[in-house]
Amino acid sequence: MNNKYIGNPNQIYGVEEYRLCGGKGDGMRFLLVRNGKGLEVQISLDRCGDLSRVTFKGDNLGYFAPCGYVHPSYYDRNGAGFLKSFTAGFITTCGLWAVGSPCNDEGEDLPLHGTISNIPCEKHMYYEKDGKLYIELTVRDAAIFDRKMLLERQYCVDLNENCVTLTDKVINIGSKSTPFEMLYHCNMGYPLLSEDSIIEIPSESVTPRNAHSESGLSVCLESQKPDADYEEMCFYHKMTGIATVSITNPKIRKGVSLTYDTNQLPFFTQWKMMGEYEYVMGLEPGNCHPDGRDVMRKQGVLQFLAPDESKTHSLKFNFTEQN
Repeated sequence: MNNKYIGNPNQIYGVEEYRLCGGKGDGMRFLLVRNGKGLEVQISLDRCGDLSRVTFKGDNLGYFAPCGYVHPSYYDRNGAGFLKSFTAGFITTCGLWAVGSPCNDEGEDLPLHGTISNIPCEKHMYYEKDGKLYIELTVRDAAIFDRKMLLERQYCVDLNENCVTLTDKVINIGSKSTPFEMLYHCNMGYPLLSEDSIIEIPSESVTPRNAHSESGLSVCLESQKPDADYEEMCFYHKMTGIATVSITNPKIRKGVSLTYDTNQLPFFTQWKMMGEYEYVMGLEPGNCHPDGRDVMRKQGVLQFLAPDESKTHSLKFNFTEQN
């Protein structure tokens, strides 16, 4: 961008690096990305390069869990220990070899949602090209005598439109085939999410996760005020082709839409949690449901990556403002 009114692009837009000080987030590295049109995204370099905080023209869009920022050194992989460091944020990546409920799959004990979201990026870079900011990073999930996987992640932040495209390439860099599960835990929060929000999911069919969720099936797309006694519900939406889901709130006149290819990510989970202080709506495309890898295997839908094989997923977020 060639603007003779400014001395440095960071006056208007750009990428800035910083670290947190104090608390369980002490030392965590972040990139603050601004596009100069009201969109600010915060990339957590020590948590898989996930989108931690997203704001649009002053309004927060994601959900921050009670634990707040937590450095990966505090991660507890036992059972549901994941929740102790589940910041949530706008996106938490789940995978790469386990998603969903803790389980034992063919003799292997698997933690809640896998470990990738608690692995730091090992390298990153950013640059501007053709009116866009690009942020590229890699996350390595590999060990001797174990699986070896590499996540190559790219963000493209448009300087002319309020949109962000996330593209992930996952590669099996080992010599043995490995189970491959991935889910994008996109967490919508207040003030984008409130009892006034309008949620649109163009599903061909919807399946409740359990009997409790079935009781809320008829109102699954409706929000409500925070309820101290609310018990979470999950709904599995079936969509085909290029799918776009969205949430808008007329009270703040802002919205977010998410577009992706269901051929890449054939499953979609809606996580509805209307609790007090736990008020979040998850819009979650993935290559699996969050029922545990053992269930996916039994259902015959568990994906695998052969040696040197890769899979690529792309998500596009559009941030809109109503007149």
